[in-house]
Amino acid sequence: MANMDLLLRSLSYIEDHLNCEIQTEDIARACFASKSSLEKTFRVQAGFSVHDYILRRRMMKAARMMIQKPNLSLLDIAVEYGFSSHEAFTRAFFSIWNCNPSEFREKYISKSKIPELFPQITGFANLIGEKNMRRTVDISEMYDFIKERKDCYIVCSDVEHLVPINEISRKAGDIALSETMKRMLDASSDEDVVFRIGKDEFALITNSSDIKYAEEIQNKILSLNGTTFDFEDKKIPLNLTVAITKINEKSFHYGDIFTQMFDAIMDVRKGKF
Repeated sequence: MANMDLLLRSLSYIEDHLNCEIQTEDIARACFASKSSLEKTFRVQAGFSVHDYILRRRMMKAARMMIQKPNLSLLDIAVEYGFSSHEAFTRAFFSIWNCNPSEFREKYISKSKIPELFPQITGFANLIGEKNMRRTVDISEMYDFIKERKDCYIVCSDVEHLVPINEISRKAGDIALSETMKRMLDASSDEDVVFRIGKDEFALITNSSDIKYAEEIQNKILSLNGTTFDFEDKKIPLNLTVAITKINEKSFHYGDIFTQMFDAIMDVRKGKF
C-alpha cells in the first residue's frame, strides 16, 4: 500500500512539472522517498522507468500542442518541453510516435482531436476474474465524448501477447501500440476518436448508433491480424482482440466505464459474443 501511495504521489508530481526541468531525485525528494525506492516502485507497478514515463508524457503533450497551436514552430514546442535543439526533439518524438514531428503535424492537423497514445496514469484497479491489477488512465476527455454520444457504439481493442513483444525491446512494444492505434484510426472515420484506456487497451468512440458501422470497423481491424510490423531486423506479428460495446445508463459512472469496456474485451476472449 505504501508503494502504491508513493507511485500515485510521484505521478501527480510529474504531471504538475512536465514543463520544468525535472530529475528523479527531485520527484523522490518531493515524495519523501529515496531515489532507489521510487525507481523500483515505478518499474514494478507502472512498467516504466521514471525517465521513460516522463518522456512519453512530454511527447504526448508536445503532440497535442502541435495540433492545438499550429502557428507555433516545432522548435518553440521543443523548447517548451525541455529540448535545446530541433534535432534532439525530433529523435525523442520519433522514439515515441514512430514518425517525425512534421509528419505527425501534417497527418493530424485537420483533426480536432489527436489519439491519446500515452495518457496520464491515474491509478490501478482490480477487475473481477483477473489476478493482476489493471492500470487506469485519465479518461476525463473520453468521458465527455461518451456523454455526448451515449447512444453510440464503442469499439475496444486489446493487444494480444504484448509481454513477449516488450521482452524483445520496450521500443518494439511502443511500435506495437502505435500500430494498434493506427489500425483503429485507419478503420474509422474523421468523427471517431481513439483513446488508450489501459496498458495495451484502446477504445474507439464512434459517432454512430448503427451496430453495422461498429461491426465494419471491428472487421477491418481483425482483417489485419497476423500482419507484421518491422523492428530492426525482425518482422513481428501483431494481433488484436476487438470487442463492441455501448455504455448503458446503469454503468454511466466515471469509474464503471473502464470495467464495462474491459469486460467487453474479456467476453470476446472467452467466446461470449
